[in-house]
Formats: sequence, C-alpha cells, structure tokens
Amino acid sequence: MSNLNRRSVLTLGVALGLVSAAGVGAAPALAAPAAAGTDPWWVWDDEVDQLVAGLITSGQVPAVNTAMRSWVNNSDAIPSGLPANLRTYLQGVNTLPSWADRTKLRLAADFNRRKDTYLFMLYGLGSGIMSTVIPREAKSVYWSAGGANMQDRAAKTFTFGYDLSELTAFEPNGQFVVTANKTRLVHAAVRHLLPQSPHWRAVANEPGLIPISNGDILVTFHSLGTFVHKKLKEWKVPMTAAEEAAFLHQWQVAMHLLGVRDEFIPQTWSAAYAQSASALSPILAPSTEGKELAEDLLGLTAQIDLGITRGFLNEFVRYVLSNEIGDWLRLPRDYAAAALIRTVWPAFIAFREGLNPIAPVSFYMFDQFIRAIAMLFLNKGASGTTTLITIPTGNRP
Repeated sequence: MSNLNRRSVLTLGVALGLVSAAGVGAAPALAAPAAAGTDPWWVWDDEVDQLVAGLITSGQVPAVNTAMRSWVNNSDAIPSGLPANLRTYLQGVNTLPSWADRTKLRLAADFNRRKDTYLFMLYGLGSGIMSTVIPREAKSVYWSAGGANMQDRAAKTFTFGYDLSELTAFEPNGQFVVTANKTRLVHAAVRHLLPQSPHWRAVANEPGLIPISNGDILVTFHSLGTFVHKKLKEWKVPMTAAEEAAFLHQWQVAMHLLGVRDEFIPQTWSAAYAQSASALSPILAPSTEGKELAEDLLGLTAQIDLGITRGFLNEFVRYVLSNEIGDWLRLPRDYAAAALIRTVWPAFIAFREGLNPIAPVSFYMFDQFIRAIAMLFLNKGASGTTTLITIPTGNRP
C-alpha cells in the first residue's frame, strides 16, 4: 500500500462511519465515572450548537462555507471573513488539549502508516458497514442531506479518516485539528436540522430527539477505534504496548476535539472494551435505512473491475463482522469465497508481517483487491485532492 496515495487508504470506512455518529434504541449505559454525575446521552455541544443554529436561521452558512475554504492546515489563521462569534469560538477550540502527548501522537501516525493495509480493510469493510447496523446512526445518515448521495458523502467525509491517519496529523502543517473542528460544526448543524425532518422524527428515538450526543460519538468511536484494535489483536498483527497506547491516545484526542467531555473518554483499552461491550454490542440491529445504505456502499464497488466477485466482497464483510450481520444486510452467500478468505487472509497477514516466508497462493489477488477498492474510492473522492467539509443547510430532500 505504500505506493498508493495516502488518501486512498482509509477512504471507505472511516469516511463512511464517523461524521454522523449515533446509536440505537433506549440509550445504553456508558461507563462514565460516577463522580461525573452526567449522562453522556444527554450531553451535546451547547455552545457550538447554539452558534451554528444561529448561522443557519440567519442564512449565513453559505458565506461561512466560502470563508472556510482557505482554512486547511492546523497552523492556518482563523479566516477573517467569518462572523465574529464563530471566529471567537474557533480560536478557543482550534488547539490540542493540554493533556495531548505529541510523542504518542507521532508514534500513532507511524503505526498508521505501517499498518495501513489492515486499517483500510477494517475501517472500510468493518467499521463502515457496521455503521449501517447501528440503527440510530443509519437513520441519521439516511435522512440527513448526505444520505441522498452516499458517493458524495463518502467523498466529503473520508477526509476525517485520512487527516487523522496522516503522519503530520497533529503537527502545524497537518490538517486534523482543523478537520475535526469543521466536523464539529457539521455535527452541530445536523443536531439543528434533523429534528426538523418529519421523516427522521418518525423513526428517531434519541434522548430529547436530538442526534449526535456525547454518547453517540463514543459509540461511533467503539465501532472504529475499539473495533479495529480488537481485530488487530485477533488477527495477531504485531503491536508493541507503546503502539497500542499511542493508537488509543490518537482517538482520545480526536474525541476531545469532537466535543466529547474528557470524563467520558476511556483512559485504557480495558476501559474502552468495557464501554464498548455495554454501549455498542447490545445495540447492533438491522433497520430499513441501514439495509439500503449498506447496499449503496457495497454497490459502489460494482462500478469498476475489482478482480473479484460481489460474492467475495459480501463474504469479506461477513468475515470481518459476522454472519449474523451479513444476514441482517441480506448479503447472499458465496461459500467458496468464504472458505478462501478464512484460509488465505491469516496467511496473507503472516506473510506481510514477516511471520511466514512463503506467500499464500492467492496473495496477489488479495493484494490487488485492497488496492482496487482504495483506488475506486480515491477516484470518487475528488481525485485525491482535499475534499471540502461544508456545513449543511438542509436534510434529505
């Protein structure tokens, strides 16, 4: 994967999963410290929510989106053309938290670079598709403006995953801090707009009928970071303790920048696993919206020749997630492909990691499969150039 443009590596999954974070059903319990005294399912982002709602109702969003085009790198000055209250807000949040450890963040960036093959597959065919069986997330995505054109939504939102995984993500010449703050503005807009959609209100059950709470963002973290860490361990991908800690720290900083209160953010992988077990695992379920989104996402791959069958793709989703989720999404079975994946993928990892000197017979097919999907979404994502994250002004038509 090192020969690919880095923007191709994480396009599918992180891009599809994060920007519209949500859960399902009655809000599950999250393992927040008792001393916090606050339920993350009833915590949103009050200051920016009020600010963005004002921008939308006053018709200032198009001008704000235009002014923010030039705001890209972490070291860039806040655009002077923004409304004064928005500039003041952004000046206060466009920085790393005091507890951020730059050494860990740099180690995480290097880890992402070296493990990008597995990260792409897990974020893409794992986290991205998992988002469609988190009913509240699926419904929020489907009925928001981006749900009407998933290809365009992917092109706009994969920027978050790419910028988080770049070598310079948190450096002055990186872009993640800015990208996170733009995403936070988008979240605020969705919280204002979705409750106005009669279609969304008919199927929604978020606390207070407001989407994307702190609890929802934590659920999405677990479908991304925690899920990926667990699968890397299951697949026996070599990781040092320092690399594991750095990978978690990267996500801790990301959650903070998205507006999650620090007291709700897991401090260890053990805590993250416990939180995920209570908040994510019990809520996975099919929904009408999720089934359609999953077919849209997987259907994008049919537009070019991947060198594999749709059955192989379906079976890889089943392999990464589960047969139960595959059944929920009505993915037709291909038992020959399933047997091939179960046999070759572990050998593929062992060879790539230098644990086995002999490449599996189907190594080339698996390698080309990964590259082809990466290039597909690269080509649909503004040809590898930076894709603008813009504040929406409406819902799904």
